[in-house]
Amino acid sequence: MPRPTSPKSAAAGGRTGRPPVTSRAQILAAARQLIDRDGWEKLTVRRLAAELGIGSTTLYHHLRDKEDLLLLMLNEYIGRIPRPELPDDPAERIVAVAVAARDTLAEWPWAAEVLTVDGFMGRFDDDARWFVEAILAAAVESGCSHDEAVQIFRHVWYYTVGEVLVRSRSTDVRRPDGQPVNPAFRISLQESRLPHVAAVADTWSALAVEDTYADGVRAFVRGAMQRA
Repeated sequence: MPRPTSPKSAAAGGRTGRPPVTSRAQILAAARQLIDRDGWEKLTVRRLAAELGIGSTTLYHHLRDKEDLLLLMLNEYIGRIPRPELPDDPAERIVAVAVAARDTLAEWPWAAEVLTVDGFMGRFDDDARWFVEAILAAAVESGCSHDEAVQIFRHVWYYTVGEVLVRSRSTDVRRPDGQPVNPAFRISLQESRLPHVAAVADTWSALAVEDTYADGVRAFVRGAMQRA
């Protein structure tokens, strides 16, 4: 009568449990689940490896660190977003691209923080750089040099990231109608000895929630193009 196979001997004859993860799609899907569940701040390579059922050492064969993981996710995400219809006017084309980038980042506010790292452009692939190419091309078409086009992109990009970060961090301090959760903010403005600050005490919060992003980008881009 044959002897029963022990769990140990079965494991020796073949792998049990989850198969090894070698797919980038599997890694990115698991990372997205962790971010959606616990927030991007708690995402670590060790936690991701545990989620996938593999060792951290195995995962390091696919990525260098957490920042590398997040940039891989952004490459995948930005490369797949629908690209907007672009107007013929170069300035309006930049505005349309900037608004699309802002709206995309607004859905993933953590991405804006990742993209504040200097040199992030060098770690994007061409599919994710489409919005950069579109802005540079529009600026050059309007008469800017390539160097001037880069400066336009940089300023638009800084403005965009700032917009996303400020708005994402303001959700806990303002009510849906735009008024501050803490009424002391309004009172402090009303009691200010600075006349212009006091004059806008009652309207500041409502004005702060207005979406003036496109107007701001448009004003800057047209001014920069005219100067160039």
